[in-house]
Amino acid sequence: MSKRPPILITGAGGEVGSVSRTMIKMLLQQCAVRAFVRTDDERAEALRQAGAEVFVGDLLNGSDVAAALKGCRRIYFSMSLNPYYSDATILMAAAARAQGGIEVFVNISEFEQTFMTFDRMTAEREARIAWLGGSVAEWSPQQRAHWASEQALQWSGLPVVNIRATMFAENPILSWFPLKQLLSAGELHLPFATQKIAPIAAYDVAEVCAKILTDPPSHISMSYALTGPVLKDMHGFAEDYGAALGRQVSYVPQDLDAWIGTYIDRTLASRNPHIADHLKAITRLVAGGRYDVVTDELERLLGRAPKTVQWALEHNPRIRKALEGA
Repeated sequence: MSKRPPILITGAGGEVGSVSRTMIKMLLQQCAVRAFVRTDDERAEALRQAGAEVFVGDLLNGSDVAAALKGCRRIYFSMSLNPYYSDATILMAAAARAQGGIEVFVNISEFEQTFMTFDRMTAEREARIAWLGGSVAEWSPQQRAHWASEQALQWSGLPVVNIRATMFAENPILSWFPLKQLLSAGELHLPFATQKIAPIAAYDVAEVCAKILTDPPSHISMSYALTGPVLKDMHGFAEDYGAALGRQVSYVPQDLDAWIGTYIDRTLASRNPHIADHLKAITRLVAGGRYDVVTDELERLLGRAPKTVQWALEHNPRIRKALEGA
């Protein structure tokens, strides 16, 4: 084990994609890790058992942030979807500037930031709808928070690396909401017509971040746009689901607004409107063709092709658990 200062990993108690926890497992093979968690629960204990130092605190509490960062020189910043996401990013940046000696600040961002230019953000409503497609007129509050966070990090003068990952294969839109119909009727219900996307496996994002954190110099000030290996329409996704589930699956296209009402509004709108707004914006962006892109940046960074959607589905704990109960 290296005697270097520990690497600070935030978002270590998260669930969607589990990038932070996957990364911690990778890093612990060669580095000391300090895992920042919100709650001291079984997930935190599992990190301790794996060998990580666990810090329990609040990313919106400046004192907690400064204490967690003390002695660390490399930072991975992530936080679950939150109305105060940009506040937390700026608090971490302020603590990093005050402490000094930071070698790298890896910021998990979003693929939308590759095309969220100021001109597009401030265009007239009709122009936004025409460009974004899927009847999208506004970015979600979370997308705006990531945009503001990237601006603040650029102004901070810190050695920042932005990881702009496309839609995760583990995203609820692709892997949570469709499960009931998949398991009961062998049908994949999504409102994307003939659009194609190239989702990325959370494992791949974790490996890229771990690589940068262990050897940062050549990556400083870079922004990497990461996607999965190939564009597929929903019929292709149905084939992947069929292979992962071991059964025949057919894609049944859905009306966009009706699907949003059934799967997002009914499930999340009253309980967590911030997450609901974000997922609705992503759904409309996919329907409008804004994720119809593949890059080779992950392959250049890792020297291998990205994991497939089928691989991500087969390794998704939520899907495995649903299969066990089916």
